[in-house]
Amino acid sequence: MKWLLLLSLVALSQCRVTKVSLKKGKSLRQNLKEHGLLDKFLKDHPRNLASKYFPGLANEDASEPLTNYMEANMYYGTISIGTPSQEFSVLFDTGSSNLWVPSEYCSSEACSNHNHFNPADSSTYHATSENVSIQYGTGSMTGFLAYDTVQVGGIVDTNQIFGLSETEPGTFLYYSSFDGILGLAFPSISSSGATPVFDNMMNENLVLLLPFSSNEQSGSFVMFGGMDSSYYSGSLNWIPLSAETYWQIAMDSITVNGQTIACSGGCQAIIDTGTSLLAGPSTGISNIDSYIGASDGSISCSSMSSLPDMVFTINGIEFPVPASAYIIEESGSCTSGFQGINVPTSSGELWILGDVFIRLYYAVFDRANNQVGLAPVA
Repeated sequence: MKWLLLLSLVALSQCRVTKVSLKKGKSLRQNLKEHGLLDKFLKDHPRNLASKYFPGLANEDASEPLTNYMEANMYYGTISIGTPSQEFSVLFDTGSSNLWVPSEYCSSEACSNHNHFNPADSSTYHATSENVSIQYGTGSMTGFLAYDTVQVGGIVDTNQIFGLSETEPGTFLYYSSFDGILGLAFPSISSSGATPVFDNMMNENLVLLLPFSSNEQSGSFVMFGGMDSSYYSGSLNWIPLSAETYWQIAMDSITVNGQTIACSGGCQAIIDTGTSLLAGPSTGISNIDSYIGASDGSISCSSMSSLPDMVFTINGIEFPVPASAYIIEESGSCTSGFQGINVPTSSGELWILGDVFIRLYYAVFDRANNQVGLAPVA
């Protein structure tokens, strides 16, 4: 089955609407395998996906190694920075808030095979003396902050603060299909207090709503400033945010055939376009993997046709995820699309609804009303 990604950030009627096409890159596992580096990477790089949301956990052992996360593909699109424009492929990430790209001064191997920004070539560039350091679940960057014009589709975002990397340690970013990351979460989690791109667009009265969407005929895209009902069926189900940090919501339960299998009594969830899989507490993931017959993340491909839907109930609405979505097939082998993370939060257990979930639903990220809209893709 061909999976695509569709998202929207919504806007006022008088604002500009623009659509950015998304491309699907190879999975990290596939890239490492092609270069004969997979076994060494698995041995040397257990990562904690939770460190993306809680940087203090960055150096702690992961509850699960990166094995599952490596199976999935990343979706990225093209933006430009500077005058004249310099183009970059970026991951549109609702699970972080900063925009950054490699700089001309980056010394890491990861910068050698990606586009890098040259400040001397832009007449609208303005330097700062501020440094920036960002930790993700599978990589990190350090560098400095600067201002320049950023163009996303048809929207020209002037005087945008962004990061320029000087170091990108590790293997993940070297083998990534994208050059940098464009964060779409809230300012409260932005490194060094940098204003996120979407917030700067709102300040300039350019946009107020963000949809992400996917359709096999038209391809994956992120739309800034509007929605298109032709990409989803039925009505949008609006879900209020439970925290204005990431796009965090309250989830009622996760059930199989009417039986609660995880998130008993309710839990929190983050809808994150920058995470490939469905991640949750190790106990809940263990229950799910046991139910579907997954061992150490691996599962028989032949079982896909007989396995039931996983039903995520959110705000009283059921959002089913079929086995064809939560089992990932690559090169003749299959793995579970679920990954264990343990994140200590004051509001209980936390789940990350990544691309495995989002590919099934047209997702609208509404900053005007601090809510998320979900509807089945058409």
